[in-house]
Amino acid sequence: MSTATVTGSKVVSMAEAVSRVQPGMTVMIGGFMGCGNPHGLVEALCVAGLTDLTLIATDTSRAGFGIAKLVEQRRLRKLYASHVGLNPAVAAQLNAGELEVELVPQGTLAERIRAGGAGLGGVLTPTGLGTPVADGKPVIEVDGRRFLLEKPLRADVALIAGSTIDRLGNVWYRGTTRNFNTVMATAADLVIAEAEHLVEVGAIAPENVVTPGVLVDLIVEGDELA
Repeated sequence: MSTATVTGSKVVSMAEAVSRVQPGMTVMIGGFMGCGNPHGLVEALCVAGLTDLTLIATDTSRAGFGIAKLVEQRRLRKLYASHVGLNPAVAAQLNAGELEVELVPQGTLAERIRAGGAGLGGVLTPTGLGTPVADGKPVIEVDGRRFLLEKPLRADVALIAGSTIDRLGNVWYRGTTRNFNTVMATAADLVIAEAEHLVEVGAIAPENVVTPGVLVDLIVEGDELA
């Protein structure tokens, strides 16, 4: 039984948080090229030696940094991402048949995650028509226009990062660090938030809360966000 269950607190150690991630799970990780990544949680995943993960993230960062380590250490079975060009390990493993990769246009990726969080059956988008993105996907006509049906994405666990998080899990993000963190917080069975600054309840003005604490299950204290 977790500390969160025993004490009612959402704040747990990094080790306990990562213990909730099991081999074979689907994991969403917020951030954009390192900005807004939960770096402490990513590093803890690497140390834990988890394998066979499916990762949903907008990118795989640059070699040797952040999410890139999960690829380089061969922790992944499948990857959904929009941009992988700065991480040579993705192409190498893809070409060797060691990693399944689904490249998703960035706006489509965000909408598929949003659909997963909202309980929708998918999204209709013209993006990707006439390209390999459309291979094997239903095409639906609406008022004379053709759209791809893109199915929703959900995860077993979402790892997000916030600039300031209170002990109930209410999150404020500094500038562009919010990126994919906000939508991913809605689309996973378990949401673990890494706080750059952990504060007491009431320290964040209600109008500044971006991700409400009801969406956050566990909180860890992390490092300064990139």
